[in-house]
Amino acid sequence: QEQLVESGGGSVQAGGSLTLSCAASAYAYNSYQMGWFRTAPGKEREGVAFIDSGGRPTYTDSVKGRFTISQDNAKNTVYLQMNNLKPEDTAMYYCAAGQNGWWLRLAVAMPPYWGRGTQVTVSS
Repeated sequence: QEQLVESGGGSVQAGGSLTLSCAASAYAYNSYQMGWFRTAPGKEREGVAFIDSGGRPTYTDSVKGRFTISQDNAKNTVYLQMNNLKPEDTAMYYCAAGQNGWWLRLAVAMPPYWGRGTQVTVSS
Protein backbone atom coordinates (compact mmCIF):
# COMPACT_ATOMS: atom_id res chain seq x y z
CA GLN A 1 0.00 0.00 0.00
CA GLU A 2 1.37 3.35 -0.99
CA GLN A 3 1.61 5.65 1.98
CA LEU A 4 1.86 8.91 0.05
CA VAL A 5 0.52 9.78 -3.41
CA GLU A 6 1.28 13.12 -5.04
CA SER A 7 -0.66 14.84 -7.80
CA GLY A 8 -0.96 18.25 -9.40
CA GLY A 9 2.35 18.75 -11.15
CA GLY A 10 2.62 20.10 -14.66
CA SER A 11 4.18 22.67 -16.95
CA VAL A 12 3.63 26.39 -16.52
CA GLN A 13 5.24 29.61 -17.59
CA ALA A 14 7.19 31.74 -15.17
CA GLY A 15 4.84 33.66 -12.93
CA GLY A 16 2.23 30.96 -13.06
CA SER A 17 0.77 28.85 -10.26
CA LEU A 18 0.30 25.19 -9.44
CA THR A 19 -1.14 23.35 -6.48
CA LEU A 20 0.29 20.00 -5.48
CA SER A 21 -1.66 17.53 -3.41
CA CYS A 22 -0.46 14.65 -1.30
CA ALA A 23 -2.95 12.02 -0.22
CA ALA A 24 -1.50 10.17 2.76
CA SER A 25 -2.43 7.02 4.55
CA ALA A 26 -4.00 7.59 7.92
CA TYR A 27 -0.95 6.00 9.54
CA ALA A 28 1.57 8.30 7.88
CA TYR A 29 -0.55 11.40 8.29
CA ASN A 30 -1.25 10.90 11.97
CA SER A 31 2.14 9.52 12.97
CA TYR A 32 4.57 11.88 11.29
CA GLN A 33 5.19 15.44 10.20
CA MET A 34 4.37 16.05 6.57
CA GLY A 35 6.20 18.12 4.02
CA TRP A 36 7.64 18.47 0.55
CA PHE A 37 11.09 18.25 -0.89
CA ARG A 38 12.35 18.50 -4.46
CA THR A 39 15.13 17.17 -6.64
CA ALA A 40 16.51 18.55 -9.87
CA PRO A 41 19.32 17.38 -12.16
CA GLY A 42 22.65 18.68 -10.95
CA LYS A 43 21.23 19.97 -7.68
CA GLU A 44 21.12 18.62 -4.17
CA ARG A 45 17.90 17.34 -2.68
CA GLU A 46 16.15 20.35 -1.14
CA GLY A 47 13.49 20.60 1.50
CA VAL A 48 10.77 23.00 0.41
CA ALA A 49 7.96 23.26 2.95
CA PHE A 50 6.92 21.40 6.08
CA ILE A 51 4.46 21.39 8.92
CA ASP A 52 6.16 20.81 12.23
CA SER A 53 4.82 18.99 15.26
CA GLY A 54 3.26 22.23 16.50
CA GLY A 55 1.38 22.71 13.25
CA ARG A 56 3.62 25.54 12.16
CA PRO A 57 4.62 25.84 8.51
CA THR A 58 8.28 26.17 7.65
CA TYR A 59 9.73 27.10 4.28
CA THR A 60 13.10 27.13 2.67
CA ASP A 61 14.20 30.69 1.97
CA SER A 62 13.90 30.47 -1.81
CA VAL A 63 10.13 29.85 -1.69
CA LYS A 64 9.09 32.08 1.20
CA GLY A 65 6.28 34.40 0.18
CA ARG A 66 5.50 32.31 -2.90
CA PHE A 67 4.64 28.82 -1.62
CA THR A 68 2.07 27.88 1.00
CA ILE A 69 1.73 24.51 2.67
CA SER A 70 -1.59 23.51 4.15
CA GLN A 71 -3.37 20.41 5.30
CA ASP A 72 -6.85 18.95 5.45
CA ASN A 73 -7.11 16.63 8.43
CA ALA A 74 -10.45 15.24 7.29
CA LYS A 75 -8.86 14.06 4.04
CA ASN A 76 -5.37 13.18 5.33
CA THR A 77 -4.09 15.45 2.59
CA VAL A 78 -1.32 18.01 2.41
CA TYR A 79 -1.20 20.72 -0.22
CA LEU A 80 1.51 22.92 -1.64
CA GLN A 81 0.23 26.05 -3.30
CA MET A 82 2.95 27.47 -5.52
CA ASN A 83 2.60 30.99 -6.87
CA ASN A 84 4.89 33.18 -8.94
CA LEU A 85 6.77 30.14 -10.11
CA LYS A 86 10.28 30.59 -11.43
CA PRO A 87 12.35 28.44 -13.81
CA GLU A 88 14.58 27.50 -10.88
CA ASP A 89 11.55 25.85 -9.24
CA THR A 90 11.64 23.20 -11.97
CA ALA A 91 12.08 19.87 -10.20
CA MET A 92 10.49 16.62 -9.18
CA TYR A 93 8.47 17.35 -6.06
CA TYR A 94 8.01 14.68 -3.42
CA CYS A 95 5.69 14.52 -0.48
CA ALA A 96 7.28 13.00 2.59
CA ALA A 97 6.52 12.08 6.17
CA GLY A 98 8.97 11.70 9.02
CA GLN A 99 9.93 12.59 12.54
CA ASN A 100 9.89 16.27 13.42
CA GLY A 101 12.79 17.99 11.75
CA TRP A 102 13.35 15.35 9.06
CA TRP A 103 13.75 18.15 6.56
CA LEU A 104 16.89 19.29 8.38
CA ARG A 105 18.52 15.91 7.81
CA LEU A 106 17.68 15.50 4.12
CA ALA A 107 21.28 15.81 3.04
CA VAL A 108 22.18 12.67 4.95
CA ALA A 109 18.99 10.69 5.41
CA MET A 110 15.64 10.19 3.77
CA PRO A 111 12.48 10.34 5.87
CA PRO A 112 10.65 7.06 6.48
CA TYR A 113 8.05 7.69 3.79
CA TRP A 114 7.97 9.55 0.50
CA GLY A 115 5.86 9.34 -2.62
CA ARG A 116 6.72 8.72 -6.25
CA GLY A 117 6.92 12.41 -6.99
CA THR A 118 5.24 14.80 -9.39
CA GLN A 119 7.12 16.84 -11.98
CA VAL A 120 6.93 20.62 -12.01
CA THR A 121 8.37 22.39 -15.04
CA VAL A 122 8.53 26.17 -15.25
CA SER A 123 9.51 27.77 -18.53
CA SER A 124 10.85 31.29 -18.92
